[in-house]
This record gives sequence, C-alpha cells and structure tokens, in this order.
Amino acid sequence: MRRQAADTVCDLFSNDRIAVVLSEISVEYFAPAFAHDPGRIVNVGIMEATMVGVAAGFAMEGFHPVAHTISPFLAERALEQVKLDLGNQELGATLIGTGGSFDYGVEGTTHHAPGDVQAMLTIPGMRVLVPGHPADVDTLLRATVGDGVLTYMRLQAVHNPEPAPAGPGRVRSLRAGGETAVLAIGPMLGRVLEATADLDVRVLYTATAAPIDRRALREVAAGVTRLITVEPFHEGTLAPQVVPALADRPARFEFIGVPRRLVREYGSPQEHDRALGLDAAGLRARIAGGLA
Repeated sequence: MRRQAADTVCDLFSNDRIAVVLSEISVEYFAPAFAHDPGRIVNVGIMEATMVGVAAGFAMEGFHPVAHTISPFLAERALEQVKLDLGNQELGATLIGTGGSFDYGVEGTTHHAPGDVQAMLTIPGMRVLVPGHPADVDTLLRATVGDGVLTYMRLQAVHNPEPAPAGPGRVRSLRAGGETAVLAIGPMLGRVLEATADLDVRVLYTATAAPIDRRALREVAAGVTRLITVEPFHEGTLAPQVVPALADRPARFEFIGVPRRLVREYGSPQEHDRALGLDAAGLRARIAGGLA
C-alpha cells in the first residue's frame, strides 16, 4: 500500500498545485517527484510536527499538500499540529500514515498505532480513509487529493487478496445473508469473507472510517437486527458513524477490533492479529457465537 500511495502521489505531482512534505520516511519512493520539481517536495527530516507545519504553509499558499510518515508519529505525536495548523485553519491536505496498528510491532509500543483513527477524528471535518488493497489506495487518492478536504489515509502492510473498490464514504453489500450483517472495514474484508464463508450473514464493506454515507448504510442494512463492525483499529471507533444511521431500528450493535488495552507483546502483524482474535479463525468464533 505504501509503495502504491507514493506512486500515485508522484503521478498526481504533475499538477503544479500539489506539494509533498516528508519526514525521512519512504523518501526513496518519491524520487520521481524530487526529480520533477524539487521546489514542491520537502524532506524535513525526523520532525513530524515540523512536517505538518510546512504542509500547512503550502496549503495557505494555495497548494494541496500531501504529508507522509509512520502512523503513530503522524496521528499521535503530531496531533496538536494537525489540529492547530490544519484543522483550526480549515485547510485542505492529505495526510498519509503507514504502519497502522501493529505493522511495526517488532519495534514495541512506541510504534503501535491502533488509536490513530480515533485520535484523528477528534479534529472536526477530518475525513478518514482506510483502503483495503493497493489498488484501492490509488482509487481513493485520485478521488480525493486536491478536493480541499482535510484527509487522513491509513495504510497497512496486511491487505485484502483482491481490491474492492469503494469510493469515499461508500458502503457496499458484497454478500447477501440473513438478519446479521458484518461490516468489514478496509483490510479486514478478506478475513471476514473467509470467516463467514458458510454462515448466513450479510457482508458489507467500506473503505471509509468517517464520514460514512448513512443513507447508503441504511439501504444495505435493511432488515438487519444485528450489525457487527470488524475494524482494523480500536474496537468501537466506528460507533459514532454506524449507530446513528440505524438508531430508529431494533438492531443490536457489536464492535470487533483491537482491544482497548495496552499491548506490550512484540511480533509481526499476523502474530498480533492471531493473539488478539482478529485473524479469520478468531473472527469466526466471535461472529458465529452470536448467531446461536
């Protein structure tokens, strides 16, 4: 996903109103942009807050900035700068974080980022995109870069086997079923489809954490009495998006995601998913248990 994001941004860089700001991460992926116009792409070094401030400066001069670094350093370490320099100034920008949740789990808790989306959503007007496949990264970036909306795109190393195009805010129905619906977010779709292959449940999908098209969700969830969201970040992060959409219906809500506790273990993303019950086997146990 990270390489695709860089490739797409470099292609969009032909638009002379696009600027790029980096903080030492993925710099080599942006070589074509440096070669094309070094005046519109800046590597500030390991200074994430400065990166955001420079991006805001570009935005105030009429550019649409794209800023990129590791998720915990962008969404948490530099959160105040995102709030003050971009959010409070109502400036448009695209913030691309890589390493969602436990991609850098071998580095310990300093590099964990299961709370990045919830942190970013404290900023009014923030749009959060969670693509599930490299091809979806390309689609979503081309649909949003330059539209003036402050956007956080969350990338992960683990992704779905196949792309599932879903534009910003869109909610799709991918499999028909009974009165239980499972809403998979971004890279959780592949394992949700595997976990529910022989279960009588609907499978819904979105690549957006906020704002979700509530009308579309109501349509695809017609007749649902139990809605389960499967999130690649802290469980319940999507509650403010999905509960109001179905508040007038007799539906039960369940939220499956990263548990809200300190995870101290070291390991790969796959090892963390397995330990936290977020692999296909763990999801099946949670989903099937409620069907009884």
